[in-house]
Amino acid sequence: MDLGIKGKKAMVCGASRGLGLGCATALAEAGCDVLMVARRPDVLAQAVDDLRLATGANILTLAADITTAEGRAAALALMPEPDILVNNAGGPPPGDFRDWDREAWIKALDSNMLTPIELIKATIDPMIAKGWGRVVNITSGAVKAPIDVLGLSNGARSGLTGFVAGLARNVAKHGVTINNLLPGLFDTDRIAQVVGAQAKNQGVSFEEAKAAREKSIPAGRMGDPAEFGATCAFLCSVHAAYMTGQNVLLDGGAYPGTF
Repeated sequence: MDLGIKGKKAMVCGASRGLGLGCATALAEAGCDVLMVARRPDVLAQAVDDLRLATGANILTLAADITTAEGRAAALALMPEPDILVNNAGGPPPGDFRDWDREAWIKALDSNMLTPIELIKATIDPMIAKGWGRVVNITSGAVKAPIDVLGLSNGARSGLTGFVAGLARNVAKHGVTINNLLPGLFDTDRIAQVVGAQAKNQGVSFEEAKAAREKSIPAGRMGDPAEFGATCAFLCSVHAAYMTGQNVLLDGGAYPGTF
């Protein structure tokens, strides 16, 4: 399927590995010019080399922390008016809410709520002026089904979800869509961290905890970041122009609810 976004400019945050890399890869394969932003220059450089070799796409890179004002300014200097914005940042650490002080909460909000909002604020008006734009926020399946050890993430990402719900309806008439992608268990470093925390709490090995989690998924496995990226690219495509303000859950059927 031709996604109709060849030549579009796409800024992808947290793009050097995991779900962010999956999204950057899919957008590059669709013909977008991609700015990949990530904190670790060594990991980013390797990811970019591999992606350029695989796709031949025009790729810009920035090794910076997108959760800081300086990082955001640097990204916007390289790509001031992206047509596509994929918001993504590493989730806060798991743990017990009794151990989190105000600083931990503020850090979580900065990374997983306020940073996406700041980037949307900086890019949404040029999208409106062009009459076309796509924003995809990578949040978490925990928005719909909270995970006990991820209280910081539950709170911050739910706050972003509430904000987006109003804004998406306000800008839809300008050809700009905003949607959230909610990953369940995907084979990434982040999930390894979460499973490790649960293993520790339950007093079992990592392998036992991972096997138990996979058994709980109707698909019987963790997701592949490439699958996630393909869904992101579709949401950014011309075919998804009538889809906005949605929370798209990719979890292999793990969420048990009807709605």
